[in-house]
Amino acid sequence: MHRSTYITLLIALFNHTICAQTLIGERTVRFKDEKRNRPLVTEIWYPTTDTLKQSDKAFSPFTRAYTVRDGKLPTAKLPLIMISHGTGGSRLSLEWLADALVQKGFIVAAVDHWGNTYDHKIALEFLKPWERPRDISFVIGSLLTQPDIKDMIDPGKIGMAGFSFGGYTAIALAGGKFDFLSLLNYYKTIGRNEINVPEFPGISKYLDDKDLLAVAKNPPPLYDKRIRAFFAISPALGPGFVTDKDITAPVYIVGSQSDSMAPVKTNALRYHQLIKGSLYYINPGKIGHYVMLQEAIDDVKKEAPTYFTDDASVSRHQVHLKMDSLAVGFFVKNLKE
Repeated sequence: MHRSTYITLLIALFNHTICAQTLIGERTVRFKDEKRNRPLVTEIWYPTTDTLKQSDKAFSPFTRAYTVRDGKLPTAKLPLIMISHGTGGSRLSLEWLADALVQKGFIVAAVDHWGNTYDHKIALEFLKPWERPRDISFVIGSLLTQPDIKDMIDPGKIGMAGFSFGGYTAIALAGGKFDFLSLLNYYKTIGRNEINVPEFPGISKYLDDKDLLAVAKNPPPLYDKRIRAFFAISPALGPGFVTDKDITAPVYIVGSQSDSMAPVKTNALRYHQLIKGSLYYINPGKIGHYVMLQEAIDDVKKEAPTYFTDDASVSRHQVHLKMDSLAVGFFVKNLKE
């Protein structure tokens, strides 16, 4: 092949790759559930035709793709995926997953669960599982009525993904039933290691709170029929799960073999065994719980090794790519085909 022809082909291939890469728009919306007095800050990612702006190149503690802040919204109606973060995390914890979903034509919205984020910690909000599903349902309703935003969402194609406490959130929204009193008792006895989370040391001393126990006896309904597919990553609260009799939508459950925070046997595997027809994948080897968090820059890894440093045999980036593949394939099959 002539050298000039070869160079022309390379340039064409390069240009095709750039064009094929969807630019990601991002905006922050602030909702508030007045009935429960819960501010619900929500991050939205979506395909955009806008160009990348310099302002997005500000410092970030995470390694992340640049997005177009407040970029143009898509004109077509697209499927929506809701994301629920892990306990003591944030709406940005799973941005890697949001990016992959947007690349395949989804809109993604992730919620900060009030009182249960890294920068706003309220003890009882770490122990009230019924609040998180209600957060997601409220934000879905808000997005579907928000000017401009509602026009880009296909209300008949909504999915849900969550990690850890967020994984439980997904299953609760799917219609899974939980015995919260039994769960609290489990945490007081053989499940102490699962409640003593590094995000809030000593949280177990609040397990006997009378207001907590009162609602645990008669929790509000959590099922949301608007959500059509559920992807639960390292779901927690498995010991409290009792039945799937009201789950009819497809569910995919992912666990990690070396997860000490949400052990596979009592969580991911238990959910899979009790949810008929659920799909199931276990990350092998020394992949632990926090591998699912966003990749951090070196300084942050040194400051918070528990959350951002993995075993030498584990590539967090490769694990994320695997999860991207599973989640995108699952949602494409159930919401786009």
